[in-house]
Amino acid sequence: MVDALHVGGGRQTRFRLRLGQQSDYLRGMRTVSDRHRIVIICGPTGIGKTTAAIHLAQHIGGQIVGADSMQVYRHMDIGTAKPTPQEQAAVPHHMIDVVDPDTPFDAVRYAAMAADCIGHLRQAALPAVVAGGTGLYIKALEYGLFAARKPDPRIRQQLERRAKAESVAALHAELHPRDPDSAARIHPNDRFRIIRALETFEATGRPLSELQRRHGFKEKRFATFKIGLEIDRDALYARINQRVEAMIAQGLVSEVQSLLDRGYHADLKSMQAIGYRHIADYLSGKTDRDETVTLIKRDTRRYAKRQYTWFKSDPEIVWSRPEYVARLWPQITSFFQPPPRL
Repeated sequence: MVDALHVGGGRQTRFRLRLGQQSDYLRGMRTVSDRHRIVIICGPTGIGKTTAAIHLAQHIGGQIVGADSMQVYRHMDIGTAKPTPQEQAAVPHHMIDVVDPDTPFDAVRYAAMAADCIGHLRQAALPAVVAGGTGLYIKALEYGLFAARKPDPRIRQQLERRAKAESVAALHAELHPRDPDSAARIHPNDRFRIIRALETFEATGRPLSELQRRHGFKEKRFATFKIGLEIDRDALYARINQRVEAMIAQGLVSEVQSLLDRGYHADLKSMQAIGYRHIADYLSGKTDRDETVTLIKRDTRRYAKRQYTWFKSDPEIVWSRPEYVARLWPQITSFFQPPPRL
């Protein structure tokens, strides 16, 4: 059992969910007019999604449902740029601090839990503002994911051993001939997703990308108003560099050391995230401080570029500079009005 709402001020809705639990109201959806309406604020890291979401939620009297694959983890605050206690007090936030760093968590579990949050908000007549930069989580929430076969622990353990003995890059190279689409999409250092793709191929004989295409993401589970935040690329990269420096100054090194001291080892999926894996390498003596900071900045910029590529492929997104989002408020207010009855 996990808390779906971490903290909030004012009008709160607090409830407990099981990982993987499906929302009753989602199973009852049949027509477009029946689907709950949500606003989605997305975009690359460091662009100001949290601030835009808070202002919008305050304007429409709603609450925020996070869509960040790292902010779900407890004890990981600085490196994930988690909303501050003050920001979370201004507007209730959901899907933050819901699991420990060593708890398996993925898009399927996120979609189920976030849908339940939205369902409870709907019952309380509170608009939901989904905000985050994890494109797959947002897509899973909108459309659901295909029913993947449960991983064979023997295959996964074998691949995990090989990743340690041969390197993650070797497994990524092995993935290319078996599932070239997944290999092109997955970063060569993304151990978790590489192993997931390989184990799917081993278990089914079919590429993971093929199974995903068959699912097709055809039927939306919500009516959505999607806002993408964008600024000049050079300006974004400058923000990212400044943000990394701020994270170091705020104590990112101490945060990672604390996680390691708690027993959360560096090979965990959560600890492989940008910033955390770099600091873990620094603490183990593999890199010096200046090189570590440089690598975090570089990899964060590359991640932002991939986020832009993902979201730019969605024709439903309305793009705006962060400071101009308020110009969309009248459209959003109209969007939340109930459809006329025929």
